Amino acid sequence: MTTSTSPGPAPGLGQGYADDRAATVGFLARSEEALRAAGPDRVAAAPLHSAARRARRRFMERHAAALYAELTDERREFLRLDDLAARADALVPGLVPTKSQAEEERRRPQRDKEGRETDHGIFFWGLLRDAVAGPHLLEAMRRPTPKALAALPGFRATGHADLGLVSVTRRGGTGEVTVHNTRFLNAEDDLLVAALEAAVDLVLLDDSIRVGVMRGAPMTHPRYAGRRVFSAGINLTRLYEGEISLIDFFLGRELGYINKIFRGLSVPDDGTGWLPESVEKPWIAAVDTFAIGGGAQILLVFDRVIAADDAYFTLPALREGIIPGAANLRLPRVAGNRLARQAIFADRRIDAASPEGRLLCDEAVPADRLDAAVEAAAAELANPAVVNNRRVLHAHEEPEDEFRHYMATYAVEQCRRLTSSDLVENLERTWISRNR
Repeated sequence: MTTSTSPGPAPGLGQGYADDRAATVGFLARSEEALRAAGPDRVAAAPLHSAARRARRRFMERHAAALYAELTDERREFLRLDDLAARADALVPGLVPTKSQAEEERRRPQRDKEGRETDHGIFFWGLLRDAVAGPHLLEAMRRPTPKALAALPGFRATGHADLGLVSVTRRGGTGEVTVHNTRFLNAEDDLLVAALEAAVDLVLLDDSIRVGVMRGAPMTHPRYAGRRVFSAGINLTRLYEGEISLIDFFLGRELGYINKIFRGLSVPDDGTGWLPESVEKPWIAAVDTFAIGGGAQILLVFDRVIAADDAYFTLPALREGIIPGAANLRLPRVAGNRLARQAIFADRRIDAASPEGRLLCDEAVPADRLDAAVEAAAAELANPAVVNNRRVLHAHEEPEDEFRHYMATYAVEQCRRLTSSDLVENLERTWISRNR
């Protein structure tokens, strides 16, 4: 007998998409009622959340393609992650958090979150692993952002765009993306990821630019005042405060600007070409001082990495309690399995000028020669044949399906880390305590 604190038996699936959807919606509604009855008691809520997530997973395993087709008008629409989630909430209530649930969760520090983003993780896991929905979703996330399209006319006219935390400047055939999150040593959060994606879009959309460059601005932080810094990784203060999201950061970052640097922009086929192709350009990373965490991760998709000879790289994600983006996929290929494990599992520091550092960067030069080295590399990579060669290289060194399956697994495993008790303990012990 069903009580006020039980949703009853899990739905039996296998009756077709429409019937299975109705059964799942009903079960999830009863689960939500049981969660409300449980109140703030996390012990009582845990099995209810678990049962509901099993139901979501089973539905997505069976019906990801049909659901995605309905959400996107038979794949005629190309929707980003947040728009897909919003439509899924309307179409299959309970499958993903409601807008109000997501907003309430967002206001909580990481320690106090209920873990609602796990349901987003299950949803995107199902879509990404599907052979029909997944490739279409990747393509949708490689379309230019509205923010970039709005800024494009002004950028083409002036050669400069101020995107707040990021600026883009055209110098000859080079598009320079400069990160200005100086308060946090260019650490990334949701806002910086959005600005970086718009900046990458502008470089790729401007026909007069042949090569993209990414570099950190001079810092105002007392310890590094006046020095450029490439990236301090994820903004751990924002993570501790609960302001780093699964959709806008952990998934949007990998499927957005990083994938665009690696695979280029996806643009609508105008019907004039005999072979659809992405808008791609070679990219250079100029690393001053250090590339920590996410900063080291993104170096793995650049065509040329030039570092100051006193710069270094680290991947402290395990110590922080999270998964380092797609580094687990790419670093073994770039640096070998042993060094990759040392970097990921043991936070090994890798100096740019060391033999191991040369696996992560192409050149390590004195800081006063970095500008000249970047300029020389840009001239070399402006060769028109580079784009065709990088397209062939990327297609075989990391097939898109391999990346897609990795991201499906990443979506749920990162959620597990974000809801783990040790994550907040790690943040308090290693980072937040320094600011108190």
